Amino acid sequence: MWINLQSGPVFAYTANKTFQTNLPTLVFIHGVLNDHSVWQTQSRYMAYHGWNVLAIDLPGQGKSKGSPPASVEQASQTILEIMDDLKIEKASLVGHSFGSLIALETASQIPQRIEHLVLVGTAYPMKVSAALLEASVNHPEKAIALVNQFSHSRLALTSNNQASGVWTYGAARALMRKTLKSNATSNVFYTGFKACDSYSNGENAASKIQAKTSFILGNQDQMTPAKAAQSLINKIPSAQIFRVDAGHSLMSEAPIEVLKALKQALL
Repeated sequence: MWINLQSGPVFAYTANKTFQTNLPTLVFIHGVLNDHSVWQTQSRYMAYHGWNVLAIDLPGQGKSKGSPPASVEQASQTILEIMDDLKIEKASLVGHSFGSLIALETASQIPQRIEHLVLVGTAYPMKVSAALLEASVNHPEKAIALVNQFSHSRLALTSNNQASGVWTYGAARALMRKTLKSNATSNVFYTGFKACDSYSNGENAASKIQAKTSFILGNQDQMTPAKAAQSLINKIPSAQIFRVDAGHSLMSEAPIEVLKALKQALL
């Protein structure tokens, strides 16, 4: 599905379902160097179980056009524009990593329009090392290899993967390369990481949340360790906490466990 915004057309995966105004809407927001496909198990299931699903490609990457958002706040404006364009009065947001900060910021700006907020593999602050920022510009292959290494637990290197026949580690690396090449004029790798590193409104945003909030965190996450979400959890004491035995790429490492947690979060 294409959504024509002022900044350019944005692609949203809907599991080939027609958007229906009488159904609740679930917006999935991916992280840096990812796209809508990281939510394939979760988004497809929800689309066939009573939800409008919009698993978007952020602007300037994947299939979407325009410029990649230079900040969390700018990215959240895209979500607001999508909701307004499709006349969605209320929605639920699910975001991973960079996408979790976008979901958080969006929910703080329009608290009465967000029913559920699900933060997956999140942290605040979400700082990125200067060396990794530099490598994302000057040595992108090296940076991709490093991020991929720290985004997965050792389970991803074994036959533990629930998606039969898929090498999780290799698939993630291929997706990162593909996403980087999807924009010939802007470095979406650096831009996304810099936006994460620069975001400073997390605790203030969390204090404004009215939506039913859940955290889905990886027990073996090295990129955003579960304990790094505590500052946000402290601001939303009513939040549900789900722990999954996986690394940062928990939607692909443990797709069924993440789906189970998501279903409980949306009750």
